Amino acid sequence: MKKIKKGLKIFGFVILGLFLFLNLLIVISGKFYLYSGIAKTYLRGKSGPTIYDLELFEYNTVKKSTKPYVWKNHKNKNKYSLNNNDLAYNEKIKTRAFLVFRSDTMLYEKYWSPHSLKTVSNSFSAAKSVISMLIGIAIEEGKIKSIEEPASNYLPEYKKRGREKITIKDLLLMASGLDWNESGKNPLSHNAEGYYGYDLKGLISRLNLVEKPGQKFDYQSGNTQILGFILEKATGKTVTSYMKEKIWNPLGAGSDAFWSLDKEGGDEKAFCCLYATARDFALLGRILINKGKVDGHQIVPEWYMEELIKTPSIQTSEGIPNRRYGLHTWVYYNKGNPVYYCRGLLGQYVMAIPSKDLIIVRLGEKRDKKVEKTTDKDKVGHTEDLFYFINLASKIASKIQ
Repeated sequence: MKKIKKGLKIFGFVILGLFLFLNLLIVISGKFYLYSGIAKTYLRGKSGPTIYDLELFEYNTVKKSTKPYVWKNHKNKNKYSLNNNDLAYNEKIKTRAFLVFRSDTMLYEKYWSPHSLKTVSNSFSAAKSVISMLIGIAIEEGKIKSIEEPASNYLPEYKKRGREKITIKDLLLMASGLDWNESGKNPLSHNAEGYYGYDLKGLISRLNLVEKPGQKFDYQSGNTQILGFILEKATGKTVTSYMKEKIWNPLGAGSDAFWSLDKEGGDEKAFCCLYATARDFALLGRILINKGKVDGHQIVPEWYMEELIKTPSIQTSEGIPNRRYGLHTWVYYNKGNPVYYCRGLLGQYVMAIPSKDLIIVRLGEKRDKKVEKTTDKDKVGHTEDLFYFINLASKIASKIQ
């Protein structure tokens, strides 16, 4: 018994020592957002962000549409049954929602607990595509001159240290040349500070130019956050209110959406944190599949939608031409049947396949590995589960006519 008590006492001292050491490191580094990160993850039994983090942060509400859109139900909706292999795979990668639409008609809809029809969840980086669409709308309205305009025209702090060379297009193409550290796992990354911190404007203002803009595809969430601030300055409105007016209401969103803020009354986390239901996320697919035109209304200008899905031949980190990313929207060429899609951490997808008139939504808590090496260069940079969900949706569509 004495040995046990002694062991527990030593263990207690070790834990206390680790706590004091960690606290000292936080104070010395000035990374006080780590306190928030620890409280919102490890102290809740989590190891990182989840799709159900809404109540952990302050947020703005994007009110549902005054004229909600009602999806049609195919007479054979959900007649397709997932086989045992499909069920096992979806359980393995923790799929929470999977929906398939042909044009305006729902073919398949399935939820896994704790998700349901009414659940709102985080889109993570799929929200980046929404920011891009809003940029296109702002240009069409004359609030922004063009995508070639310098970011510094809207952010005075970017008129120095070489950052005046960065254009809106560079930001949209993930080619700004800034030193943002992109990581969904590293607690010391810019992503972690942006997600758990309280000062997005300060974070963005401290970034430095380390490469010539427009030369290299380097995926950085900081680029999107800068675009969010440009939208605010150009329109005189918050990202939330502009998005509600120009996208959410015209699309006919059936439920309120929510956009996380860095603090009460603060700024939207434009790079990551739009929460909505699966059916309302599917509405974004209607924009992608119809070149920005929905029910006779041109929500996003057609010329911008054409730019949105172009993949310019700038080099990627693998040293190959970029054939995966347009203006904040992913492109998989799919052997002549291109898939345009929004993608977020842990496997949040809104996909559109125009040649098949299909819209696919997958939400979940995990995704499959990213393709890094293959003889099919068009697959590099995409994820294995993306191809699985495209194939599964195609099978469902072929069975439900």
